[in-house]
Amino acid sequence: MAVGLFLSVFVLGIVLIIAALRAPTGVKQAGIGAGIILIVLSPLLASIVYVGPNSVGLITKNAFGGTLKDGQIIATDGEMGVQAAVLAPGWHFGYVPFVYSIRNVTLTDISGEEVGILEARDGKPLPSGQLFAPEWDPATFQQMLDAPHFLTVGNGYKGKQSSVLTPGLYRINIELFKVTRAKQTEVAAGEVAVLKANYGKAPTKKLLLPAPPPLRPGDAPGEPEEVLLADLNEMGVRAAVLPPGKYPLNTEAMTVIDIWTTEMVAHYTMGHAGNPISGKAGETANLPQLEEREITVRTLDGFTFPVDVRVSYKIEPQNAPIVVARFGDDEGERFRNTLNSAVRASFRNAAEGVRAMDYVQQRSQQESQSLTNISRHMKDLGVTVTGVNIGNVGDERTLGALLKTQTDREIAKQEQLTFSEQQKAAERQKELSRVRQESEEEKRLATAAYAVKIATEENKRRIIEAQAEGEAITIKAKAQADAYQLIAMQIGKSNAALIEVLKIVGERQITITPRVMIAGGASAGGSTAGIGSALMGTMLDNMVKDDGAMPLPVSPLPVSPLPVSPLPVSPLSAPVPATSNQSALPAANPPARPTGNTVPSRQSGP
Repeated sequence: MAVGLFLSVFVLGIVLIIAALRAPTGVKQAGIGAGIILIVLSPLLASIVYVGPNSVGLITKNAFGGTLKDGQIIATDGEMGVQAAVLAPGWHFGYVPFVYSIRNVTLTDISGEEVGILEARDGKPLPSGQLFAPEWDPATFQQMLDAPHFLTVGNGYKGKQSSVLTPGLYRINIELFKVTRAKQTEVAAGEVAVLKANYGKAPTKKLLLPAPPPLRPGDAPGEPEEVLLADLNEMGVRAAVLPPGKYPLNTEAMTVIDIWTTEMVAHYTMGHAGNPISGKAGETANLPQLEEREITVRTLDGFTFPVDVRVSYKIEPQNAPIVVARFGDDEGERFRNTLNSAVRASFRNAAEGVRAMDYVQQRSQQESQSLTNISRHMKDLGVTVTGVNIGNVGDERTLGALLKTQTDREIAKQEQLTFSEQQKAAERQKELSRVRQESEEEKRLATAAYAVKIATEENKRRIIEAQAEGEAITIKAKAQADAYQLIAMQIGKSNAALIEVLKIVGERQITITPRVMIAGGASAGGSTAGIGSALMGTMLDNMVKDDGAMPLPVSPLPVSPLPVSPLPVSPLSAPVPATSNQSALPAANPPARPTGNTVPSRQSGP
């Protein structure tokens, strides 16, 4: 663009001068002056450069400068070649064509999920033994992206940089920095990232791990081990870990090792000869686990049999760098071999001191003992063992006969226990029957006691009622006697007795006259005739009662009279002696007994 403008203005000036030479004298001078001015100003107009808002201007000097030093490709002091400085957006003057070439390039854009890995084409040589330049100080990071500063004051190193570009727009000299985009590092949940730096000075943080305890009794303990951890700008396993999240890491300058911090399970089961490692997040939905062969143990009494074991363990975040420094990771051969040795040795040593049947029956004790031994061995290596569980112990081939003997013994024992329990149940039933019988007897005794008590109280009640009734009768009799005595004093004892008799006859409806009377004259056989007459009267009286009809008139038959004695009258109270002013009541004349043959007649009334 600048060259085209220069040529256009320069050619225009020449055309004006040529045209002015052919013009009249007055016009000639003006035309020649304008042409000269355009020819003189053409280089100045051509030196104007414009850089857009999303671009950066790269400068190349083509003339009027010194040559670059050996190995230098970016000019920092006006040498010919690619210049370290760049042009910011806007208008710039003084870049004369043929001397400078300006090339506009877009800004470097790092998206939100990416990281920019830098490689410098110029700078100081890397230190001996280093593949990456040291990390930049965060305070001077932006200055180090400026090419003149990087190549001069910043003392930047040529080659791959350990520092990276985080998401954003950058105005950098792409002739100096080559930018490679890469995905950010993501640490999944349940993990931490341990960084192993491939650059920097030698690590300075030393940790002395205690000697692991011997796996077998009597063995000599191991030697203490020194573990080196690195700090910032130091090469090796870094002491600081990264929790779950996304990080702009230079995965070329450092190795990222994911360590599970959730509980993991190592299976030692029959039928598993392989040892697949646990899957990472996104690769498998299964829990992290290790699969190993079953553990074969030999007991004190010479039985050899397999044992299925499950060991649960976890690595605390603060211990993850120790595991990486000691084993490389938590799934490699070194880690598995160390864990397997501890687990198998613990179970085999425990089995040597017990008999096979005790081992089978004391499963929880074996689990507890093995947990203690394995935990003590793996603790100093950065691994926390959380649980040991025993599954199947032995099989039909190894322990079938022993288990059958034990089963038969247990069945016999259970039968004895069952018989004993049945006997106890029978005894309890007998005791229950006796208690029930005693309870029934006590109930009956109580019922009888209550019945006696009730009868006694009832007897007392009757006595009291009889006494009350006797007292009432006595009072009533006394009152009647007093009333009779008063009446007798007024009308005489005989009349008073007669009144009492008539009162009793009326109250009790006593018949005092015969209902059938048979009368007859006396004869030689008067006695027999009287008996017949009485019998006849009785029969007629019954007939009258049966049909309730009036009897037919019967002619009187002669009946001999029977001797009649006066009817005795019993006074209601003791006889009151007659006074001088009182005479005895006349005795009531008794009704005459019918004599002879008479016709019975029905009479109404008493």
